[in-house]
Parts: sequence; structure tokens; C-alpha cells
Amino acid sequence: MNNTEANMSAAAPGAAPQGRVPDGIYQNNRRVARVIDPEVDTAAKEIRFVELYDSDLLLLPEECEYQKYRLVVKRIEYASKVNKEEPHKGRILRNVAAEIVGYREQ
Repeated sequence: MNNTEANMSAAAPGAAPQGRVPDGIYQNNRRVARVIDPEVDTAAKEIRFVELYDSDLLLLPEECEYQKYRLVVKRIEYASKVNKEEPHKGRILRNVAAEIVGYREQ
């Protein structure tokens, strides 16, 4: 984790456990994406996200963590590397569905 990420994590209001940002997706304890409008469906064992952004480092075939959940991304409706209106967002994935495969140990 670089200094910028450490400062963002520490300063985030309502931060998730262990200094994680609540809208972050993590792999190997490193933030690899941010989320917009998550919807948890425990009956379907799935979380749907309207958008994942700043996701250049997210390795899609590998397990990731979001809040208390361990996930595997199963479906992406739309992916874009460059958004001319918002170039700071990095790779953008829209209408993403991820299977809940377990829960984080805390």
C-alpha cells in the first residue's frame, strides 16, 4: 500500500475493518477497485454493482474481497479502459455480478 492509499484508508469516514475503505475491492490486502451502488442478494449468493472503477489492478479470474464478503466476478455487461468524460476512473466495469463464495476472516 502506498502512502496515498494509506492516507485515504485512514481518513475515510466509516472505513471498513483494518483501515479498508468501505467502497473498496481488495486482492492480497491491496485495493484494486472501487464500487458504485452495490446490491447484496444473500438468497442468490450474489452482489451486483452498477459500476466498478479504478479497476486496472483487479485480476478478474481471481477471488477478491468486498467488505465482509469473499467474491468471484461472474458477469460484466460493459467494460471500458478510457472514459473521456472521467479519465481519472481508470478501467470501468458496469453492471457487474459477483458470486459470494465466503466471508472474510477478521
